[in-house]
Amino acid sequence: MISTMLNGGRILLGPGPSIIPERVLKAMAKPVLGHLDPDFIAMMDEMKALLRYTFQTENNVTFAISGPGSAAMEMSLVNMIEPGEKAIVCSNGYFGERMRGMIVRNGSIPVDVKAEEGQPIDPVKLDKALSEHPDISVVTMVYAETSTGVQSNLKELSDVVHAHNAICVVDMVPALGGSVIKTDEWKIDVAYAGSQKCLSCTPGVSPITFSDRALEKILSRKKPVSSWFYDLKMIVDYWGSGQKRAYHHTAPINSLYALHEALTIIKEEGIENRWERHKKVQNYAQDKFEALGLRNIVEQEYRMPQLHAVEIPQGVDDFECRKRLIKEFNIELGAGLGDRLGKVWRIGFMGEAAQTTYVDYCVDALKKVL
Repeated sequence: MISTMLNGGRILLGPGPSIIPERVLKAMAKPVLGHLDPDFIAMMDEMKALLRYTFQTENNVTFAISGPGSAAMEMSLVNMIEPGEKAIVCSNGYFGERMRGMIVRNGSIPVDVKAEEGQPIDPVKLDKALSEHPDISVVTMVYAETSTGVQSNLKELSDVVHAHNAICVVDMVPALGGSVIKTDEWKIDVAYAGSQKCLSCTPGVSPITFSDRALEKILSRKKPVSSWFYDLKMIVDYWGSGQKRAYHHTAPINSLYALHEALTIIKEEGIENRWERHKKVQNYAQDKFEALGLRNIVEQEYRMPQLHAVEIPQGVDDFECRKRLIKEFNIELGAGLGDRLGKVWRIGFMGEAAQTTYVDYCVDALKKVL
């Protein structure tokens, strides 16, 4: 498999995009159908069922929006939070702050629950914030923060949110297909993900799911959604059931073919088996990195299974190392974000790349470069 990748594209071992299986690439090359073609609509219905399986939900409103994970983030926030309304933003990294920025642009008021980068969100702090702001009905959070590789205890946080009768909006962009996710069991009201991480698909389409509680809030809005394109009430008419669909926009046909195939691969493997595979590869990679002297910046119990944020050894030039990894070994790793640029590498074994052969190849290359 490694030799195949060497003869093709980059060996993508960063925070995403990830390596795409041959089956998914072939699906993307199918002839284009019209976005209201009966055969394409039938495929959309199959995809919704596959997404419910992957999210582990029975939510009827579960589909894939046209756009990357940040578009799904924006869709979630502009539908769930009205201008002038307060919402709690749980933030422990770059993408939590992005959620905050979108809430401000929406004319809404963020109430911050912060954790240090590399630390999970503290449910005690969240409970305190909800107690101090009983008028808040929406809480947003990032399950797995790829800027640092930390994963919060989502079930525990959701329990706190529901104890205050609020709605939980969760970023699962890097988590879906790699981290354990039980949307219904954990009572997650809104969740969205990206296609290019643990789903091992092309970037540009984003799974999303809304619970009945979330839909009730959207239907009771006093003001219309500020975004025409991401107004859920309009999009569900296109992603509805049966052959009668209302035109909304021209969907990215071939990207949706690819996502359908990627989700089919997940169903064939079994979602629990996929979670277990990512966890086993995480443990294997941790031992290998520690033997190289690469220290993970996140405590063991809070680490994402699909991403390792490791400190760059003192005296090592970040840019030169990553440039050599690309030139000599065809490997792309992720650089640090913000203040961690030049200090951290983000190494991902996501989806197709969650295999020990990729870990071994990466570690051997790092030995030579270091």
